[in-house]
Amino acid sequence: MTHREVMVFEGPHGWTEWSPFLEYDDQEAATWLKAAIEFGYAPTPELRTKSIFVNATLAAVAPAEVEQQLDAFGEFRTVKIKVAEPGQTIEDDLARIRRVRELRPSVALRIDANGGYDVGTAIELAKQLAIESIDLQYFEQPVKTIAELAEVRERLARIGTKVAADESVRKASDPLAVAEANAADVLVIKAQPLGGITSALEITNRAKLPVTVSSALETSIGISMGLHLAAAIEVESFDAGLATVALLTDDVCDEPFIAKNSKLEVKRAVPSENKLAKLAADSERVDWWQERLKRCFELI
Repeated sequence: MTHREVMVFEGPHGWTEWSPFLEYDDQEAATWLKAAIEFGYAPTPELRTKSIFVNATLAAVAPAEVEQQLDAFGEFRTVKIKVAEPGQTIEDDLARIRRVRELRPSVALRIDANGGYDVGTAIELAKQLAIESIDLQYFEQPVKTIAELAEVRERLARIGTKVAADESVRKASDPLAVAEANAADVLVIKAQPLGGITSALEITNRAKLPVTVSSALETSIGISMGLHLAAAIEVESFDAGLATVALLTDDVCDEPFIAKNSKLEVKRAVPSENKLAKLAADSERVDWWQERLKRCFELI
């Protein structure tokens, strides 16, 4: 992805963001709109902490690029490594993971396949990492379906590797189905895709599994929504995947939500007029988003 479009607006409780990806249909985008409206127009839940530990995220790059990408995040105690990129092999993924472990021997490692492996390849990769004593905090969405996740989870439990579900939560008609099927050890929770903070909290409380709050590649305004969710979580949680503003070339805030010492402060984001003007979409895209907003609002 090289381009991101979002809609931001101000409600009585502060600025909020609506940023469903362009390819999403109106029904899915309407769920994201519920989250945006809630964050701007309703009070946030009681916060249990004032700051959130966050992880670095490494794209599916060649080993020679790993150091530079990790350095952009500064200090961190957890890194999520993307794997299963189309056109790459399991050896490419292993080389990337080994390079991270070489450069950052003490950080916790997660790998994220975005459902890109089949069952056999996912197990092969995890077993090879275990042979090399490269421990994983968890293996995120190794395969696509809940049935496949359940199989991978059962087999990887024998070598002590946990499985996390992301797409099987946020893109499912029933976000709790993966937990009810015992197909994951960890749930990855995102505020907008789940319809907002209140809905996401209900899911975590009912699932009774550890969670990781993560982003959907939002601006600092969307990240603020994620931070408020992470700060209200009552179940066990891992370092949040909310440091993704560092992956953007620009942001709507003069002081973007960039982590310091592996942490982000839980606060509202306020965009600057200059940045809003600089990053404003052209009239054609504005019309497209306004029409999308009208259609999706009718579905709420």
